[in-house]
Amino acid sequence: MKRLVFAALFCLSLSACAQSTAPAAPAAAKPVATVKEPSFAAGTPEARVRDALRALNPRIQVESIGKAAIPGFREVIAGGQVIWVSDDGKYLFQGDLLDIAARKDLGDEAMAKVRRQVLATLPEADRIVYAPAGATKHTVVVLTDVECGYCRKFHTDIAEYTKRGIRVEYLAFPRAGIGSPDYRKMVAVWCASDRRKALTDAKNDRAVPEKPCARSPVDMQYNAGLRMGLEGTPMILDAAGHQLGGYLPPDALLERLDAMAKDNKAG
Repeated sequence: MKRLVFAALFCLSLSACAQSTAPAAPAAAKPVATVKEPSFAAGTPEARVRDALRALNPRIQVESIGKAAIPGFREVIAGGQVIWVSDDGKYLFQGDLLDIAARKDLGDEAMAKVRRQVLATLPEADRIVYAPAGATKHTVVVLTDVECGYCRKFHTDIAEYTKRGIRVEYLAFPRAGIGSPDYRKMVAVWCASDRRKALTDAKNDRAVPEKPCARSPVDMQYNAGLRMGLEGTPMILDAAGHQLGGYLPPDALLERLDAMAKDNKAG
């Protein structure tokens, strides 16, 4: 279920609201990285929309405001969500916006573009990768947590995914937040000399030794998850940035990826 932007009235930012369903992080947790907001000339529709959103919440983090497919509205990306606000700043709606002729969800397309941009900032060397022994048919990025039940179920079948030609690239998303015990476990995994073994150990409740690490990518990947609209783990994304949902069994994921590839060719 999509988060309602009106929750911004009660949260410091839409990104902060994204954590509302996860256990609270300790008081010493590091803050979520802020996003640099673009500037807009006074009197423009973009400026009016920005000002209207700030009236709802002075600390809302807006990533972009651009022309929408609907005349008289702007498309806004804020805290991993797409919303539409009228050019005069008086009306706002959130939900599915369907292009009937193209048979596309324009909100999903907008977020897919954002996710592609965010993923491009995350080096492959910082991901935990499971590649097929043979040819790769599809690549998915999976935001995972070592404590999440469905994340563990997905990982149990990792050999079945790769057997079907699916390359899996894991990113870290400790649901309890930065600074939590869950976060420290994931830092230990990503700092291990053998990340794949450490990830499997952590997901099977086997201790992973903590050791000094010059640079852990967990913070960056966690913040990226918030920007990409993560609402739960696992979050599975295709190569184009489209969200495939949460956990999917190997055959179901392959079927979904094959169908999307076929639709893309037809389109």
